[in-house]
Amino acid sequence: MAGVEVRVEGLSKSFGRANIWSDVTLTLPPGEVSVLLGPSGTGKSVFLKTLIGLLKPERGSIVIHDTDLVRCSESRLYELRKLFGVLFQDGALFGSMNLYDNIAFPLREHTKKSESEVRAIVEEKMAMVGLSGDEDKLPGEISGGMRKRAGLARALVLDPEIILFDEPDSGLDPVRTAYLNQLIIDLNAQTDATFLIVTHDINTAQTVPDNIGMLYRKHLAMFGPREVLLTSEEPAVAQFLNGRREGPIGMSEEKDTAQAAREMQEAGDLEGLPPLKPQLQPSTGVGERHAVGRRRERVLQMLHTLPPAAQQAIRDSYAQDPLAVDPPTGPLSPQPLPRPRFASRDLSRDEPTEVIGGFDSGYDDPSSRDQGRS
Repeated sequence: MAGVEVRVEGLSKSFGRANIWSDVTLTLPPGEVSVLLGPSGTGKSVFLKTLIGLLKPERGSIVIHDTDLVRCSESRLYELRKLFGVLFQDGALFGSMNLYDNIAFPLREHTKKSESEVRAIVEEKMAMVGLSGDEDKLPGEISGGMRKRAGLARALVLDPEIILFDEPDSGLDPVRTAYLNQLIIDLNAQTDATFLIVTHDINTAQTVPDNIGMLYRKHLAMFGPREVLLTSEEPAVAQFLNGRREGPIGMSEEKDTAQAAREMQEAGDLEGLPPLKPQLQPSTGVGERHAVGRRRERVLQMLHTLPPAAQQAIRDSYAQDPLAVDPPTGPLSPQPLPRPRFASRDLSRDEPTEVIGGFDSGYDDPSSRDQGRS
Protein backbone atom coordinates (compact mmCIF):
# COMPACT_ATOMS: atom_id res chain seq x y z
CA MET A 1 0.00 0.00 0.00
CA ALA A 2 1.43 3.39 -1.00
CA GLY A 3 -0.03 6.83 -1.30
CA VAL A 4 -1.23 8.42 -4.50
CA GLU A 5 -1.50 12.04 -5.60
CA VAL A 6 -5.02 13.52 -5.63
CA ARG A 7 -5.36 16.56 -7.90
CA VAL A 8 -8.46 18.75 -7.51
CA GLU A 9 -9.04 21.55 -10.04
CA GLY A 10 -11.78 24.21 -10.00
CA LEU A 11 -14.25 22.13 -7.98
CA SER A 12 -17.63 23.74 -7.23
CA LYS A 13 -20.59 22.27 -5.35
CA SER A 14 -24.11 23.56 -4.70
CA PHE A 15 -27.36 22.16 -3.34
CA GLY A 16 -30.06 23.81 -5.40
CA ARG A 17 -29.44 27.55 -5.21
CA ALA A 18 -27.24 27.25 -2.13
CA ASN A 19 -23.59 27.38 -3.10
CA ILE A 20 -21.39 25.37 -0.72
CA TRP A 21 -17.97 26.29 -2.16
CA SER A 22 -16.54 27.25 -5.53
CA ASP A 23 -13.31 26.88 -7.51
CA VAL A 24 -11.53 24.67 -4.98
CA THR A 25 -8.08 23.78 -6.32
CA LEU A 26 -5.50 21.79 -4.40
CA THR A 27 -3.23 18.79 -4.70
CA LEU A 28 -2.80 16.22 -1.95
CA PRO A 29 0.84 15.11 -2.19
CA PRO A 30 1.30 11.33 -2.25
CA GLY A 31 1.76 9.73 1.14
CA GLU A 32 1.56 12.99 3.09
CA VAL A 33 -0.88 13.98 5.84
CA SER A 34 -3.07 16.98 5.02
CA VAL A 35 -5.62 18.75 7.22
CA LEU A 36 -8.66 20.76 6.11
CA LEU A 37 -9.83 23.42 8.58
CA GLY A 38 -12.68 25.90 8.49
CA PRO A 39 -15.59 27.27 10.51
CA SER A 40 -18.62 25.03 10.99
CA GLY A 41 -20.91 24.93 7.99
CA THR A 42 -18.25 25.66 5.37
CA GLY A 43 -18.73 22.32 3.61
CA LYS A 44 -15.68 20.35 4.75
CA SER A 45 -17.59 17.07 5.05
CA VAL A 46 -19.28 17.80 1.72
CA PHE A 47 -15.81 18.10 0.22
CA LEU A 48 -14.88 14.63 1.49
CA LYS A 49 -18.07 13.12 0.06
CA THR A 50 -17.39 14.83 -3.28
CA LEU A 51 -13.81 13.60 -3.27
CA ILE A 52 -14.90 9.99 -2.97
CA GLY A 53 -17.64 10.34 -5.60
CA LEU A 54 -20.67 10.17 -3.29
CA LEU A 55 -21.66 13.70 -4.37
CA LYS A 56 -21.26 15.07 -7.88
CA PRO A 57 -19.90 18.61 -8.31
CA GLU A 58 -21.28 21.08 -10.85
CA ARG A 59 -17.81 21.96 -12.16
CA GLY A 60 -14.22 20.89 -11.82
CA SER A 61 -12.21 17.68 -11.78
CA ILE A 62 -10.77 15.17 -9.31
CA VAL A 63 -7.87 13.28 -10.90
CA ILE A 64 -6.45 10.08 -9.41
CA HIS A 65 -4.23 7.75 -11.41
CA ASP A 66 -4.87 9.91 -14.51
CA THR A 67 -8.63 9.33 -14.21
CA ASP A 68 -11.15 12.12 -13.56
CA LEU A 69 -13.64 10.80 -11.00
CA VAL A 70 -16.15 13.48 -12.01
CA ARG A 71 -16.42 12.27 -15.62
CA CYS A 72 -15.50 8.58 -15.55
CA SER A 73 -17.97 5.72 -16.00
CA GLU A 74 -19.87 4.25 -13.05
CA SER A 75 -17.89 1.02 -13.28
CA ARG A 76 -14.57 2.89 -13.21
CA LEU A 77 -15.79 5.04 -10.30
CA TYR A 78 -16.72 1.89 -8.40
CA GLU A 79 -13.17 0.57 -8.84
CA LEU A 80 -11.57 3.87 -7.86
CA ARG A 81 -13.62 4.06 -4.68
CA LYS A 82 -11.76 0.97 -3.50
CA LEU A 83 -8.65 3.16 -3.32
CA PHE A 84 -10.30 5.07 -0.45
CA GLY A 85 -10.70 4.24 3.19
CA VAL A 86 -12.99 6.51 5.22
CA LEU A 87 -13.23 7.06 8.96
CA PHE A 88 -16.61 8.67 9.62
CA GLN A 89 -17.32 10.90 12.62
CA ASP A 90 -19.11 8.23 14.66
CA GLY A 91 -17.23 5.25 13.26
CA ALA A 92 -20.38 4.19 11.32
CA LEU A 93 -20.28 0.69 12.78
CA PHE A 94 -23.16 -1.78 12.48
CA GLY A 95 -24.66 -2.00 15.97
CA SER A 96 -25.75 -5.63 15.59
CA MET A 97 -22.30 -6.87 14.52
CA ASN A 98 -19.32 -7.44 16.77
CA LEU A 99 -16.09 -5.61 16.00
CA TYR A 100 -14.62 -8.52 14.08
CA ASP A 101 -17.57 -8.74 11.68
CA ASN A 102 -17.71 -4.95 11.32
CA ILE A 103 -14.09 -4.83 10.27
CA ALA A 104 -14.39 -7.89 8.05
CA PHE A 105 -17.44 -6.48 6.23
CA PRO A 106 -15.59 -4.70 3.35
CA LEU A 107 -13.48 -7.79 2.68
CA ARG A 108 -16.54 -10.02 2.48
CA GLU A 109 -18.43 -7.46 0.39
CA HIS A 110 -15.74 -6.47 -2.12
CA THR A 111 -13.30 -9.40 -2.33
CA LYS A 112 -13.39 -13.16 -2.80
CA LYS A 113 -10.94 -13.92 -0.02
CA SER A 114 -11.39 -17.05 2.06
CA GLU A 115 -12.41 -16.76 5.70
CA SER A 116 -8.88 -17.69 6.78
CA GLU A 117 -7.50 -14.82 4.68
CA VAL A 118 -10.15 -12.47 6.06
CA ARG A 119 -9.25 -13.45 9.62
CA ALA A 120 -5.55 -12.81 9.05
CA ILE A 121 -6.23 -9.34 7.63
CA VAL A 122 -8.75 -8.39 10.32
CA GLU A 123 -6.42 -9.48 13.11
CA GLU A 124 -3.56 -7.51 11.53
CA LYS A 125 -5.60 -4.30 11.27
CA MET A 126 -7.04 -4.66 14.76
CA ALA A 127 -3.52 -5.02 16.10
CA MET A 128 -2.46 -1.88 14.23
CA VAL A 129 -5.11 0.19 16.04
CA GLY A 130 -4.67 -1.48 19.42
CA LEU A 131 -7.86 -3.58 19.49
CA SER A 132 -6.44 -7.11 19.66
CA GLY A 133 -8.63 -9.22 21.93
CA ASP A 134 -11.75 -7.08 21.44
CA GLU A 135 -13.11 -8.95 18.43
CA ASP A 136 -16.30 -10.17 20.12
CA LYS A 137 -17.38 -6.84 21.62
CA LEU A 138 -20.38 -4.95 20.20
CA PRO A 139 -20.13 -1.24 19.32
CA GLY A 140 -22.54 -0.40 22.15
CA GLU A 141 -20.25 -2.04 24.69
CA ILE A 142 -17.15 0.04 24.00
CA SER A 143 -16.03 3.65 24.41
CA GLY A 144 -16.17 6.32 21.74
CA GLY A 145 -12.41 6.14 21.30
CA MET A 146 -12.55 2.38 20.71
CA ARG A 147 -15.33 2.86 18.16
CA LYS A 148 -13.13 5.35 16.32
CA ARG A 149 -10.28 2.85 16.26
CA ALA A 150 -12.58 0.07 15.07
CA GLY A 151 -13.83 2.34 12.29
CA LEU A 152 -10.22 3.09 11.39
CA ALA A 153 -9.36 -0.62 11.28
CA ARG A 154 -12.30 -1.17 8.92
CA ALA A 155 -11.05 1.71 6.73
CA LEU A 156 -7.69 -0.05 6.47
CA VAL A 157 -8.72 -3.59 5.52
CA LEU A 158 -8.71 -3.03 1.75
CA ASP A 159 -5.22 -1.45 1.93
CA PRO A 160 -6.41 1.93 0.59
CA GLU A 161 -4.07 4.39 -1.07
CA ILE A 162 -6.08 7.35 0.28
CA ILE A 163 -7.60 7.57 3.77
CA LEU A 164 -10.14 10.27 4.65
CA PHE A 165 -10.85 11.24 8.27
CA ASP A 166 -14.09 13.13 8.92
CA GLU A 167 -13.56 14.91 12.26
CA PRO A 168 -11.84 11.94 13.94
CA ASP A 169 -11.62 13.94 17.21
CA SER A 170 -15.40 14.50 17.35
CA GLY A 171 -16.75 13.37 20.74
CA LEU A 172 -13.32 12.60 22.20
CA ASP A 173 -11.67 14.24 25.18
CA PRO A 174 -8.26 15.91 24.70
CA VAL A 175 -6.34 12.89 26.00
CA ARG A 176 -8.04 10.42 23.62
CA THR A 177 -7.62 12.92 20.79
CA ALA A 178 -3.88 13.04 21.51
CA TYR A 179 -3.69 9.23 21.41
CA LEU A 180 -5.66 9.17 18.15
CA ASN A 181 -3.36 11.79 16.60
CA GLN A 182 -0.32 9.68 17.45
CA LEU A 183 -2.07 6.64 15.97
CA ILE A 184 -2.69 8.56 12.73
CA ILE A 185 1.00 9.43 12.42
CA ASP A 186 2.02 5.84 13.19
CA LEU A 187 -0.41 4.47 10.59
CA ASN A 188 0.92 6.89 7.99
CA ALA A 189 4.43 5.62 8.69
CA GLN A 190 3.26 2.01 8.33
CA THR A 191 1.13 2.47 5.20
CA ASP A 192 2.56 5.46 3.29
CA ALA A 193 -1.05 6.19 2.26
CA THR A 194 -2.27 9.72 1.47
CA PHE A 195 -4.24 11.09 4.44
CA LEU A 196 -6.78 13.95 4.48
CA ILE A 197 -8.21 14.96 7.87
CA VAL A 198 -11.18 17.28 8.37
CA THR A 199 -11.03 18.67 11.89
CA HIS A 200 -11.89 21.58 14.18
CA ASP A 201 -9.25 20.58 16.72
CA ILE A 202 -6.47 23.18 16.77
CA ASN A 203 -3.93 20.90 18.45
CA THR A 204 -4.47 18.34 15.69
CA ALA A 205 -3.93 21.02 13.06
CA GLN A 206 -0.79 22.25 14.80
CA THR A 207 0.92 18.89 15.37
CA VAL A 208 -0.26 16.28 12.85
CA PRO A 209 -0.22 17.45 9.21
CA ASP A 210 2.38 18.10 6.56
CA ASN A 211 -0.06 20.44 4.79
CA ILE A 212 -3.03 22.54 5.90
CA GLY A 213 -5.92 24.09 4.01
CA MET A 214 -8.73 26.35 5.19
CA LEU A 215 -12.21 26.65 3.72
CA TYR A 216 -13.66 30.10 4.32
CA ARG A 217 -16.41 32.19 2.67
CA LYS A 218 -17.23 29.38 0.24
CA HIS A 219 -13.70 29.19 -1.14
CA LEU A 220 -10.44 27.50 -0.28
CA ALA A 221 -8.65 30.43 1.32
CA MET A 222 -5.28 28.72 1.35
CA PHE A 223 -3.62 25.32 1.08
CA GLY A 224 0.02 24.43 1.36
CA PRO A 225 2.81 23.44 3.75
CA ARG A 226 1.69 23.57 7.40
CA GLU A 227 4.05 26.44 8.18
CA VAL A 228 2.20 28.79 5.79
CA LEU A 229 -1.12 28.75 7.61
CA LEU A 230 0.36 28.36 11.10
CA THR A 231 2.41 31.56 10.63
CA SER A 232 -0.22 33.51 8.68
CA GLU A 233 -1.38 36.81 10.18
CA GLU A 234 -4.66 36.88 8.24
CA PRO A 235 -7.44 37.89 10.71
CA ALA A 236 -9.62 34.83 10.11
CA VAL A 237 -6.68 32.46 10.54
CA ALA A 238 -5.54 34.12 13.77
CA GLN A 239 -9.11 34.12 15.10
CA PHE A 240 -9.64 30.46 14.26
CA LEU A 241 -6.29 29.23 15.62
CA ASN A 242 -6.78 31.20 18.85
CA GLY A 243 -10.44 30.21 19.20
CA ARG A 244 -11.54 33.75 20.03
CA ARG A 245 -14.72 35.72 19.33
CA GLU A 246 -13.14 38.85 17.87
CA GLY A 247 -12.58 38.62 14.13
CA PRO A 248 -14.40 38.10 10.84
CA ILE A 249 -15.88 34.68 11.73
CA GLY A 250 -19.34 34.86 13.33
CA MET A 251 -21.59 32.37 15.10
CA SER A 252 -23.86 31.35 12.22
CA GLU A 253 -22.18 33.09 9.30
CA GLU A 254 -19.25 35.35 8.49
CA LYS A 255 -19.56 38.88 9.84
CA ASP A 256 -19.55 41.82 7.49
CA THR A 257 -16.29 43.73 7.24
CA ALA A 258 -17.54 46.75 9.23
CA GLN A 259 -18.70 44.65 12.18
CA ALA A 260 -15.44 42.69 12.27
CA ALA A 261 -13.37 45.88 12.14
CA ARG A 262 -15.46 47.44 14.94
CA GLU A 263 -14.97 44.43 17.20
CA MET A 264 -11.24 44.36 16.56
CA GLN A 265 -10.96 48.05 17.40
CA GLU A 266 -12.92 47.61 20.62
CA ALA A 267 -10.82 44.62 21.64
CA GLY A 268 -7.55 46.53 21.28
CA ASP A 269 -4.34 44.53 21.06
CA LEU A 270 -4.99 40.82 20.78
CA GLU A 271 -2.55 37.99 21.03
CA GLY A 272 -1.12 36.84 17.73
CA LEU A 273 -0.83 33.29 16.51
CA PRO A 274 -0.11 30.47 18.96
CA PRO A 275 3.54 29.33 19.08
CA LEU A 276 4.45 26.92 16.29
CA LYS A 277 4.48 23.40 17.75
CA PRO A 278 6.71 20.61 16.42
CA GLN A 279 5.10 18.00 14.22
CA LEU A 280 4.40 14.61 15.79
CA GLN A 281 6.90 11.88 14.99
CA PRO A 282 6.16 8.13 14.73
CA SER A 283 6.31 6.15 17.94
CA THR A 284 9.50 4.32 18.80
CA GLY A 285 9.79 1.11 16.82
CA VAL A 286 7.24 2.10 14.15
CA GLY A 287 9.83 3.33 11.66
CA GLU A 288 10.17 6.55 9.68
CA ARG A 289 7.47 8.09 7.52
CA HIS A 290 8.45 7.68 3.87
CA ALA A 291 6.70 10.95 3.03
CA VAL A 292 9.10 13.01 5.15
CA GLY A 293 11.93 12.97 2.62
CA ARG A 294 9.63 13.61 -0.33
CA ARG A 295 7.96 16.48 1.51
CA ARG A 296 11.29 18.00 2.52
CA GLU A 297 12.56 18.03 -1.06
CA ARG A 298 9.32 19.51 -2.37
CA VAL A 299 9.08 22.23 0.28
CA LEU A 300 12.70 23.29 -0.08
CA GLN A 301 12.22 23.65 -3.84
CA MET A 302 9.28 26.01 -3.30
CA LEU A 303 10.79 27.78 -0.30
CA HIS A 304 11.49 31.06 -2.12
CA THR A 305 7.81 31.35 -3.13
CA LEU A 306 6.47 31.23 0.44
CA PRO A 307 5.79 34.13 2.83
CA PRO A 308 8.83 35.18 4.90
CA ALA A 309 7.44 33.88 8.22
CA ALA A 310 6.75 30.46 6.68
CA GLN A 311 10.23 30.39 5.13
CA GLN A 312 11.84 31.05 8.50
CA ALA A 313 9.69 28.41 10.24
CA ILE A 314 10.70 25.83 7.63
CA ARG A 315 14.39 26.73 7.96
CA ASP A 316 14.14 26.48 11.75
CA SER A 317 12.43 23.08 11.60
CA TYR A 318 14.99 21.61 9.22
CA ALA A 319 17.93 23.06 11.12
CA GLN A 320 17.33 20.35 13.74
CA ASP A 321 16.44 17.58 11.29
CA PRO A 322 19.30 15.11 10.78
CA LEU A 323 17.70 13.88 7.56
CA ALA A 324 17.46 17.33 6.01
CA VAL A 325 19.66 18.77 3.33
CA ASP A 326 20.68 22.38 3.76
CA PRO A 327 17.85 24.71 2.70
CA PRO A 328 18.66 27.05 -0.20
CA THR A 329 20.43 30.19 0.93
CA GLY A 330 19.48 33.69 -0.09
CA PRO A 331 16.94 36.35 0.83
CA LEU A 332 13.89 35.33 2.83
CA SER A 333 11.55 37.62 0.91
CA PRO A 334 9.31 35.83 -1.63
CA GLN A 335 10.43 36.07 -5.23
CA PRO A 336 8.06 37.23 -8.02
CA LEU A 337 5.87 34.44 -9.33
CA PRO A 338 4.03 33.97 -12.62
CA ARG A 339 0.39 34.97 -12.49
CA PRO A 340 -1.44 32.33 -10.40
CA ARG A 341 -3.53 29.73 -12.19
CA PHE A 342 -6.48 30.62 -9.99
CA ALA A 343 -7.62 33.20 -7.48
CA SER A 344 -7.83 32.73 -3.74
CA ARG A 345 -9.88 34.77 -1.30
CA ASP A 346 -8.90 37.74 0.79
CA LEU A 347 -9.95 36.58 4.26
CA SER A 348 -11.31 39.98 5.22
CA ARG A 349 -13.23 40.84 2.05
CA ASP A 350 -15.70 39.25 -0.32
CA GLU A 351 -13.98 39.96 -3.62
CA PRO A 352 -11.41 37.60 -5.25
CA THR A 353 -7.75 38.56 -4.93
CA GLU A 354 -4.41 37.11 -5.86
CA VAL A 355 -3.20 34.01 -4.03
CA ILE A 356 -2.53 34.81 -0.36
CA GLY A 357 1.12 35.40 0.41
CA GLY A 358 2.10 35.02 -3.24
CA PHE A 359 2.18 31.21 -3.25
CA ASP A 360 0.09 28.81 -5.28
CA SER A 361 -2.00 26.59 -3.01
CA GLY A 362 -2.03 23.85 -5.65
CA TYR A 363 1.73 23.30 -4.99
CA ASP A 364 2.03 21.00 -7.97
CA ASP A 365 4.31 22.38 -10.63
CA PRO A 366 5.18 19.55 -13.06
CA SER A 367 8.66 18.96 -11.68
CA SER A 368 7.53 18.58 -8.07
CA ARG A 369 4.62 16.38 -9.13
CA ASP A 370 6.95 13.96 -10.89
CA GLN A 371 9.30 13.86 -7.94
CA GLY A 372 6.42 13.28 -5.56
CA ARG A 373 5.60 10.06 -7.39
CA SER A 374 9.10 8.70 -7.11
